[in-house]
Amino acid sequence: MRAIADTGAATGHEPDLRHHGDAEVRAADDLTDLAVNVRAGTPPAWLKAEIAASLDGLAAYPDGRSARRAVAARHGLPVERVLLTSGAAEAFVLLARAVRAQRPVVVHPQFTEPEAALRDAGHTVERVLLTERDGFRLDADAVPSDADLVVVGNPTNPTSVLHPAKTLASLARPGRTLVVDEAFMDAVPGERAALAGRTDLPGLVVLRSLTKTWGLAGLRIGYVLAAPDLIADLAAAQPLWPVSSPALAAARACTTPAALAEAAAAAEEIAADRAHLLARLGEFPTLRAVGPAEAPFVLIRLPDAMTVRAGLRARGFAVRRGDTFPGLGPDWLRLAVRDPATTDRLVTALAEVLGAAAS
Repeated sequence: MRAIADTGAATGHEPDLRHHGDAEVRAADDLTDLAVNVRAGTPPAWLKAEIAASLDGLAAYPDGRSARRAVAARHGLPVERVLLTSGAAEAFVLLARAVRAQRPVVVHPQFTEPEAALRDAGHTVERVLLTERDGFRLDADAVPSDADLVVVGNPTNPTSVLHPAKTLASLARPGRTLVVDEAFMDAVPGERAALAGRTDLPGLVVLRSLTKTWGLAGLRIGYVLAAPDLIADLAAAQPLWPVSSPALAAARACTTPAALAEAAAAAEEIAADRAHLLARLGEFPTLRAVGPAEAPFVLIRLPDAMTVRAGLRARGFAVRRGDTFPGLGPDWLRLAVRDPATTDRLVTALAEVLGAAAS
């Protein structure tokens, strides 16, 4: 593996960093959504009730102190190490504006918003491209030693790879800001490999989202865990009252012991559903799934994937194109993990599409 500064120059294709899974299902309510990684059947009724109860207080300006304390307690941290944000996406914008990096590096393939935010803030971004040959696994030596800002996802979107905590921890050093996007970590049983809650690693920044597990993409709530001085810098870059009162209510509700137990049970269910999906995908000899997959989605490679995507769409399934991720190309698709019945319907449609292509 090696770091390169310009994927477009290397591959002849510059990905659309602003394309996200929601574009696959926009204005298409009749499609089964396998393009967006929000857990199906969410938010649960009890969470909707908590959010609805907060509406009586909308006349008052949002007060995030209790939600901040709840998130801090969930990770065993002082409140000074927590910043609540309007989703994890806002956190990337704040970091791009507040961190004065001379050599920022983003590890790809991964969620593209960190690089887009850095570019928008005027940074020149280098990419470390992980390869299919290595199972999209991170070799810490591939990251330039003088990179003073490093961004990596864990587990990584879209590859579903979970990097060992030891590997990521080895990237931390004085003078470097290490940003680990753990938006999907609560979907990993036991949250193994998590760095959230660690205070021994210099420059560590962990981002979390409540969007995926709890179905809150429309509410926008996430948070940053970092050293108090960086948290203060990020807070200074935020507008006033950046997180709404309903979102603050959700943050409090989703960090209770009962909610954490529900999330843990959901992670186990996702793992079982993912195993079923991978087993069914294994029935197609021309298809390769990246593994071992650890997130609530899987990345697959197959010939003429864009045509397959269109064929699945015609049969009622929206899947995520892969060519907008640096390091991938038109032969890649990402599939959200769903229940076995939905997977079986997908496999039937996929067999039809591939059969039609072969005939």
